[in-house]
Amino acid sequence: MSTLWRRRVALLALLFGLGFTLRGAYIPAKAWLAQRLLEAAWQKGLAGSPPVRPWPWADMTPLARLRQPRLGIDQIVLDDASGRSLAFGPGHVVGSARPGQPGNVVISAHRDTHFRWLAALRAGDELQLQNAGGVTRRYAVVRMTVHHATEVELLDPLAGDQLRLVTCYPFDAVLPGTTLRYVVTAMPRAS
Repeated sequence: MSTLWRRRVALLALLFGLGFTLRGAYIPAKAWLAQRLLEAAWQKGLAGSPPVRPWPWADMTPLARLRQPRLGIDQIVLDDASGRSLAFGPGHVVGSARPGQPGNVVISAHRDTHFRWLAALRAGDELQLQNAGGVTRRYAVVRMTVHHATEVELLDPLAGDQLRLVTCYPFDAVLPGTTLRYVVTAMPRAS
């Protein structure tokens, strides 16, 4: 093989490698950028504006802010948990209690982006959920369990006053769309 052909093959291999690297970085980069835009929209909402879309074509708005102090987590929660919304951040599961109200508040996110940190939670850890009115409720993690995706009773708004964080399981699965869900249950702390 001539030197010219070797250089062409090497360049082609380099371009393919760069392409795969960029493709792999796209989702985490999109998730990071979305949280910055959502933060700006959240701040406008706290200042008294009606719910603000984070970008003009967005079909969701910020609904709450979720924090976990020990791990340094601070995320804006969207008002929808559809697949297109979860690409940008954690989402409130429609039909569960709304943040700031008593009942079973359920928030969902992808295991490989926004809820990767759930694997590091421990019993007793604090979760803070701030609603759009600026009121923060504090919760203590009481259990982490694995359930089948068909166990819809986990989403029941009347299942008790608690916060549930739900993501796909296992965390290190290669293929998307597993039938298992990792569920973190947290109970309100006394004020």
